[in-house]
Amino acid sequence: MTARKSNPAKILIVDDHPMMRDGLATRISDETDLSVCGEAEDVAEAMQKVRDLRPDLVIVDISLKTGHGIDLIKRIRTQHPKTKMLVNSTYDETVYAERSLHAGAMGYLCKQTARETLIDAIRTVLAGKTYVSPEMTERILKSRVGGIVESGKNPIDSLSNRELEVLTLIGQGQTTGAIATLLHLSVHTIDTYREKLKIKLNLANSAELNRYAAQWVLEHG
Repeated sequence: MTARKSNPAKILIVDDHPMMRDGLATRISDETDLSVCGEAEDVAEAMQKVRDLRPDLVIVDISLKTGHGIDLIKRIRTQHPKTKMLVNSTYDETVYAERSLHAGAMGYLCKQTARETLIDAIRTVLAGKTYVSPEMTERILKSRVGGIVESGKNPIDSLSNRELEVLTLIGQGQTTGAIATLLHLSVHTIDTYREKLKIKLNLANSAELNRYAAQWVLEHG
């Protein structure tokens, strides 16, 4: 008697670029043990799809149409703790990989290398294991062995996820009012974040903050 094949793992793709979603879906659909059950472009739509479709794995981008990938990961972990998550992003893994893992994701994959390693990363996370690049694995191990001293050398490491999100939006040229609208916060709150960023990054004024943010996005975004 032939053994019955198990159902393919259901995967939800969350990315604000339709072409990227299509590319991921096409690649995943080539695998008989994997199936794309849905797509979303922002946090609200993603949470609705997770509730309705009950995917085994959610592939999450850091940058979304509205909301932020890190916030989405935290919400999924809280409301659907059995759902596994893999980040697939253009954002620098040295900045976002550990933040993503701390938020609840089980893997981080750079889009630049996704074509060769996507399926391997998906299967690794579905198996309950963590997936990061060999370079990131070495970096994490070194930071664990060396303690907090090494990570503290980079002032970016001292920023909270929200502060880093505000810094990124500043670097993308968004005004304080626009950032407040995007994050559903008051202008006063964003001004407070700007002041905290200047202190933590040792910047004298708003002009220096804007230049720093623009350069940071150019190098890491």
